[in-house]
Amino acid sequence: MATTASTQTPDLSFREALRRLDAAGLLLKVEDEVDTDLEVTGIMFTQPERAMLFQRVRGYGMQMIGNFMGSEENVLAIYQKDVSEVRRYIAEGLGSPMPPTRVASGPVQEVVHDNPDLLEHLPLPKYAPQDGGRYISAGVVIAKDAETGVYNASFHRFMHVERNRLLIRLDFGRHLRALWERAKAKGEPLPIAIVLGPDIGTLYAAAIMGAQLPLEMDEYHVASGIRRKPVELIDCRTVPLQVPADAEVVMEGYISPTEEMQEGPFLDFTTLYSEVEPAPVVTITCLYHRKNPIWHVIMTNEAPLFRKHLLEGAILKAVKAAAPCVTDVVLTAGGLYRFHLHIAVRKRSAADEGYQRNAIYAAITALKDLDLIIVVDDDIDIRNWTDVEWALAMRWDASRGIILLPASRGHEIAPISEAGVRAKVGIDATLPFGFTKRHKRIPIPPADLSRYRTSLAPGFSPSSS
Repeated sequence: MATTASTQTPDLSFREALRRLDAAGLLLKVEDEVDTDLEVTGIMFTQPERAMLFQRVRGYGMQMIGNFMGSEENVLAIYQKDVSEVRRYIAEGLGSPMPPTRVASGPVQEVVHDNPDLLEHLPLPKYAPQDGGRYISAGVVIAKDAETGVYNASFHRFMHVERNRLLIRLDFGRHLRALWERAKAKGEPLPIAIVLGPDIGTLYAAAIMGAQLPLEMDEYHVASGIRRKPVELIDCRTVPLQVPADAEVVMEGYISPTEEMQEGPFLDFTTLYSEVEPAPVVTITCLYHRKNPIWHVIMTNEAPLFRKHLLEGAILKAVKAAAPCVTDVVLTAGGLYRFHLHIAVRKRSAADEGYQRNAIYAAITALKDLDLIIVVDDDIDIRNWTDVEWALAMRWDASRGIILLPASRGHEIAPISEAGVRAKVGIDATLPFGFTKRHKRIPIPPADLSRYRTSLAPGFSPSSS
């Protein structure tokens, strides 16, 4: 999609974002009835970058959206900006937080169910054959620091176990886990709200990693900054929290300080099954939603791609500060937009030599999960793996161009690591400054094939003329 840069402030409400995808021809409407037992996932995996709206979900009166932000094209259409503008827009929003606004009512509380049987009301899918249960995959968890009153928003998955009880996966190092551990030390349950379908600002605030956003920063303020206007909040009914008034669905409840059950396996963003491990029990006290809600599911490309522009912007800022010759960075699809990075540099003088390696160190500092970083000259298209591989073939000498960082801290989700510890590799595939041997590819202008008669019809004969 050819998207031009824009200085306009887009409406970042959930439904308006869907309307823009639809207007751009990027929203596939599935009109036939679908089942939540594996069928929805199977359809989404046929076109993992295509946003899909399932209009008829068997047994439920709500629509379901999947692959919502599953491609860069979708993100650019939602923001109506190009890649550099989206990065800048998000970065400026992060740097300009503003307080939210409290309102008395909102559409998210149009229909209310107390002490609900969740499967009676919500289309929780089973995503993969060996999943431990039915899952909520796109829930933004809202919690509050009991001491400071600062709100935290973050993505966590939930496995349904019975009626109004869920299990929450709380990874180590996450802010929500820290809040839960504080409450647990006091023997108290932690009040939470699970929000589905809030505005894009809240979705992005929830996706920000802890290194970019300290625990003392209120994520409703960040969400308001990203969307350029205050998030409107409504009081919860059974927990002392506030939630976005225009969200699609909200569940209120408590994380138990003591009760745990086995959670998993689950097909996570690595396309591997997660380990089965103990997880805290969540009891839902109240469920409410719009009259015609849209249920959001995250699977396929959407989970890793969601953070792509947030992370790229933060990495680019860090590496440019350490290495002025850097021109761009990109997290790769094969690296799940999290583990592999390409960096482009332009060496303008001999003084730039060596900075390409400094950029590798700076990138790892900005994102500890990176395990492979490839640096190339900026005549290489870092978004095209074939181009990068050509640079490795023609410009890289492994005896001089490998930087090995053994036993480094990364992400524990990689099964080859030892609890998240494994070697990191930097590859310097840049040419030395002043390199004079043949190194430039010769551009061949393509012919206009439409000027020629062509055919794909069968009937070849060696003797035909």
